[in-house]
Amino acid sequence: MTKEIRIERKSGVALTQFIPELARLRIEVFRDFPYLYDGDYDYEKKYLQTYVDTPESVIVLAFDRDKVVGASTALPMKYETNQLKQPFLDHGYNLDDVFYCSESVLNKDYRGLGLGVRFFEQREAHAEDLGGFKFITFCCVERPLDHLRRPANYVPLDQFWNKRGYFKHPELKTTYTWKDLDELQETPKPMTFWLKHDR
Repeated sequence: MTKEIRIERKSGVALTQFIPELARLRIEVFRDFPYLYDGDYDYEKKYLQTYVDTPESVIVLAFDRDKVVGASTALPMKYETNQLKQPFLDHGYNLDDVFYCSESVLNKDYRGLGLGVRFFEQREAHAEDLGGFKFITFCCVERPLDHLRRPANYVPLDQFWNKRGYFKHPELKTTYTWKDLDELQETPKPMTFWLKHDR
């Protein structure tokens, strides 16, 4: 393993060839706490197609030689699902002002190399290139402190996000539905948004 990482931003049809690999990577990473996602390959491919079909979207890819080892997704909030848009509409935001950083996934062997910072930098640079945004946001799942699958050494990313200029907005909440590893069917999960004022 070389760990000679290169970062590339890709949008639209340029993403097509990477969709199967990204779907597998997302399932692998989101199995871990706090998401505990059981994974559905066909759903993931369909979900990622949104970024192919949306010219203003971006996926930041991390490569070790020709292997994709990480990815980070983002697009203007106006193209997102109603369940993501509604909290902002309910609190008086103009969706044209909001850029949404959806998810970052990274192979375990490549963590601790600063790629999380670069993922945020590249998505924010894409938002700046598009222009016109006042806010950049993302959301994360809320799990109880006594969750049975919470690892003893688990450290939330709150401080990392604060250092990047993002702060939790408890008034901006939604729910997403998926099947946990130990569940027989999908259940709704509470999600809270973090927000940063764009430059």
